[in-house]
Amino acid sequence: MVLLAGIDEAGRGPIIGPMVIAICMIDEDSEFELKSLGVKDSKLLSERQREKLFLVIKSMCKNKIVVVHPKEIDAAVESKTSNLNWLEADHSAKLIKAIRPDKVVLDCPSNNIQAFTDYVRSKLPTNMKDVKVISEHKADFNHPIVAAASILAKVTREREIQKIKEMYKVHFGSGYPSDPETKEFVQDNWHVYPIFRKSWETYKRVAKAKEQKNLGEF
Repeated sequence: MVLLAGIDEAGRGPIIGPMVIAICMIDEDSEFELKSLGVKDSKLLSERQREKLFLVIKSMCKNKIVVVHPKEIDAAVESKTSNLNWLEADHSAKLIKAIRPDKVVLDCPSNNIQAFTDYVRSKLPTNMKDVKVISEHKADFNHPIVAAASILAKVTREREIQKIKEMYKVHFGSGYPSDPETKEFVQDNWHVYPIFRKSWETYKRVAKAKEQKNLGEF
């Protein structure tokens, strides 16, 4: 029996809220069952479908989910020795160590697939160096086990966003910089709530413009 795992994330690009990374593991011979149940890349599913499959996947697969908050993302992006890809790789390695698969497929965020793969491997302990690590672009589209991880990550991210909206009693759309509702919210509230990724250029431009305006008024 080969224990097969898949890793994917949700929320790399938003200016608001966390990025979520998930790992799922199943007997490789049973991976086809995920596909037969309708598991596919989370972006191809409706919210209702994702919520339903979330429960199915949690019951079928050993899994673990990590929520990476804006402060940690900002620290990685602003660091001279790290970036968002390496941050994702670090958490991916931790998830692999927690689940201990024989083989793992990652949806690679980097243009340099080999470097990303080698970095994840380098973060595994000596007694796990025989784990087969495969990184691919569009792995969530090509591998049901990665698609399963994408669903867990996406649903968790959506739930985290809803928690933020309820906690602060605000509405800001999807949290992505291209969303008009999000743009307006950032413009009006950039200095109010601790939910923004301050390392994003979109945020920096707004903050700089507002600060310069305030100085002018002073």
